[in-house]
Order: sequence, then structure tokens, then C-alpha cells
Amino acid sequence: MRIRQTGAEMLKHTTLAAALLASGLTGAFADPVKIGLQPWLGYGPLWVAAEKGFFAAHGVEVELSSFNWDQDMTAALASGNLDVVAAATNTAIASFNHGVDQKAFLVMDVSTTADAILAGEGIADVAGLKGRKVAFEAGATSDLLMNYALKVNGMSLADIEHVPMGASEAGLALLSGQVEAAVTYEPYISAALGKDASYKVIYDATQKPGLISDVLTARGDWIAANPALVEGMIKAWDDAIVFIREHPEEGGAMIAKAVGSPMEEFTVGFKGVKLYDAAENAALVTGDFPATLREIAGIMQTSNPDEITKIPALDDVMMTAPVLKVAGK
Repeated sequence: MRIRQTGAEMLKHTTLAAALLASGLTGAFADPVKIGLQPWLGYGPLWVAAEKGFFAAHGVEVELSSFNWDQDMTAALASGNLDVVAAATNTAIASFNHGVDQKAFLVMDVSTTADAILAGEGIADVAGLKGRKVAFEAGATSDLLMNYALKVNGMSLADIEHVPMGASEAGLALLSGQVEAAVTYEPYISAALGKDASYKVIYDATQKPGLISDVLTARGDWIAANPALVEGMIKAWDDAIVFIREHPEEGGAMIAKAVGSPMEEFTVGFKGVKLYDAAENAALVTGDFPATLREIAGIMQTSNPDEITKIPALDDVMMTAPVLKVAGK
């Protein structure tokens, strides 16, 4: 899913030295856990956990690095250059189908209005996209949303002209007239709509609850070899969720800064994201998530049968034991 800052910048290297000194844990860590992520609102608790010292409090030192494309993070994970990757659920499904050992261990968020299809004058709905240029990233959540929207409207990708580009670029391409519609996510939705009132949302992820979700992932062998680190990250995430809910202005400001969004745009966009703490994770993965996972895979298979040949069970793409343990289940 989630797209970009700039090429090889690898932003946000987080050392937490001050937090270590304050907590007296200096020297208690092994090598830092290298986490890859993109500037997406749903990943916000990772930045909060780093800035507030929650990772350090649970014995984990991290380095957060921001990437442009899903495929780059997946390759870095497979090669061992990253230990953990924040990724869309559909990315984990694709990795499973490609034989990549990438397992989720935490559901981070579900998007509603924070993923959407934008269009200008003359396009009132999805049917109006027929024959139009539409910008979105192939293989990402924008691709999934586009395919689902087309499917329920009796259409397919053959009915539109796909212009491949990242989410941050798609909104700009729409505003500049390069394309007639764009699929993107927050904060880019609010940024685009704020620049020109003639553009509007014609479809968003509320039309299919659970379709767009994100998970924290690692290689399965890494998860098995590092149970304390995995549990520490889940606990730090949980602490960050509590902090954001109890201090929405301070937590929101941290996330807005991390994703490069003005607060007025962030405030609107963040309402379209549901974050999941450890207890909510436990309820989700033992409840509706397995069925949702299969449905997402089915949509992906319909649009790309050559690459998505298998519909995974939950155990194929997620190791639930760590989050269930943290949640006391």
C-alpha cells in the first residue's frame, strides 16, 4: 500500500538515545530492529511509539525508514535489510503467492474514508470512469480499491486507461490535468480536495468495510527467533494507541508531522482510519478477519489470476500467537 516521500531518502532513523538515558536501559539492546514504512496515517502509532520512548520502555530499539514503493520494502525484507515492514494486507497476500516468507503479527488499522477514488467535473460515479485515464499504483491498496469498485459496477480494468503512479503523485496528476481520476489515500485526498473544490470523492473504502487494512509483518523465521522483540513492539504499539486516544492533539501532531500533513488536512483524514490495539486485534483475528482476508484474496485473484493463484488461510499470512499472548488470550 502506502506510498511515498522521496526515492532513497530512508527517512526517520530513530535512535531513542534520550529515552534510553532517561530509562536507564542504555546498553540493554542488541542491534536495532529496522522497520520499513510509508507516510500513511494508519502507521502513525509507530512514530508516536518511537518519539515517546514506548519501544525503549519494552526493550526494543528501532530504526524507522520511510520508503516509496511496496515492492522496495518487500525486497528489503526478503534480503534481510529490513526486519519488519508495515504493509497492506493485500501485500502480505501477494507475498504469500510469490513464495516470500512475510508473515503479519499485528493488524494495525482499517481504512474507511481514508482511501478513495477522486474525479473532476464530468465524472459523477465509477461508471463515469469508462474510457478515462485513472492514476494509481499497481499492486497497492489503491489497485485493490479500484478493482473492487469496478467489479461491483460490472466493469474491469479493461474499461479504463490505467496510468501507473504512486499515491502522492496521483492527486497531483489529477489536479494538473494529466489524468481524469486518481486513487489515493490520506493525507493526499484532503490535500487534493483542498486545492480545488471542483474535485470530489466518487468512491471510498466505506463501501466495503475491511477491504483496506494494514498489518505489521516480518519474515516468519525472524518472528519465531525473536519473540521478545515482537511482543515488545506489540506492547509499544498498544501504548501508542492509548496515548493517541488519551492525548489526541499531541499524538495527532506527531503523526501529522511524520507524514508531512498540515493539521487541518490531517484532522479530516485521520477520522477515516480505525486503529487496533492488542485487545481489539485479538477479537479481530479470532473473529471476522480470516473471512475478510479470503475475500480480499478473491478480489485480487479475479483481477490478477496469473499471480494470485492461491487463497490463503489466516495461518498462511499471519502468526497470531504473539498478539494473543500480549492481549492475554
